Amino acid sequence: MFELDRSQYPQKKADGTLDIDLTSGKYLKLWQGPQHPGITGNMAIELTVCGDEVVDATTHVGYLHRGFEKLMERRTFMQCFPIVCRICVPEPDFNEYCYAAAVEELAGLEIPELAHWIRTLILEMGRVNSYLMYLGGQAGAFGQGVIGQWTTYVRDLMLDRFEELTGARIYHMFIIPGGVRDNLPDGFAGRMEETLREIESVLADVDRVMFHNAVFKKRAVGVGVIDTAWLDSYGITGPNARAAGVAKDVRKDQPYLVYPELEFEAVTGKDSDIYTRADVRRRDLLLSLDLIRQILAKMPKTGAVMTKLPNVLHWKIPRGETYVRGECSRGEYGYYLVTDGSGYPRRVNVRGPSYTHSIALFERMVINANISDVAALLVSLHTYPPEIER
Repeated sequence: MFELDRSQYPQKKADGTLDIDLTSGKYLKLWQGPQHPGITGNMAIELTVCGDEVVDATTHVGYLHRGFEKLMERRTFMQCFPIVCRICVPEPDFNEYCYAAAVEELAGLEIPELAHWIRTLILEMGRVNSYLMYLGGQAGAFGQGVIGQWTTYVRDLMLDRFEELTGARIYHMFIIPGGVRDNLPDGFAGRMEETLREIESVLADVDRVMFHNAVFKKRAVGVGVIDTAWLDSYGITGPNARAAGVAKDVRKDQPYLVYPELEFEAVTGKDSDIYTRADVRRRDLLLSLDLIRQILAKMPKTGAVMTKLPNVLHWKIPRGETYVRGECSRGEYGYYLVTDGSGYPRRVNVRGPSYTHSIALFERMVINANISDVAALLVSLHTYPPEIER
């Protein structure tokens, strides 16, 4: 049997390039993406392989750069919302919350209690949607396409609830400075309960076909292990960190909104491989379903949902800076906002987990991986390239 001698692998030079001779026939340069079913968005991976084993990887982004952070510098604080929600399509509401909370902190706005409950509800609904997309993608990377069909079906039911509540299915622009745009419609809790039960029913089938599947276990158990020494050096957060046994969850570490009123514990694993990361997200999805039920049971039924704002066309916020963070489905998400006393943001910087996970961490963990596992490794980090292109 042919065995690779890893001691003979090429080393990187000072400029970051590999010291290899591609004409020797020993190494091959292979591009995966930017248009590839195993890539979760518009990015490319430049692989150097020896046989079917990866010896080096370089990620390439920039295919979807939209300059959102710069665009916000020439728009009023309210005009930024159509931009903010488009930074991350699967979970746009978290961008709305972080930006709105940063504006509220610098403007000194007090938010009605009911608005806090509704914001938390919306964030958990978005988390459910994001995890459902992930499960379909992770199964699809191993050839289990039916899982994606099931999760898309129940995700569509949750989009129905979003449309009922906000008037839109994807970009909601419902969380704004001062609160939220409206209260829950009549009968919303009952219809949400029906949706939650349907999701739980489908997840039982997902467990049977995906997590209890011998092929999935063979492809995922012990593959793509994240070394615990990398957690801090690469800035790993969210389920990727919790799958390594570290209970990092901003909802518990630095509670915001009404999370202190809810009963839950951070979901963790211990093996830090593809299977464990998928299982942590599956259990976190079930936790979100429970949190939605808690919110609907505990929240006030009536009350103000919006505080009075000044004329938004001439709204000037005092000079200052703040950083607001929270826990999205992929990890810690944060907004750094700087104001200079004008009617426009001086600077908006978005800290998303996809950059650290899908570039720095992925380039390290894919070394020595099999070519057939590259797509599964990338999906297991729950990366979203358009979030990088800000």
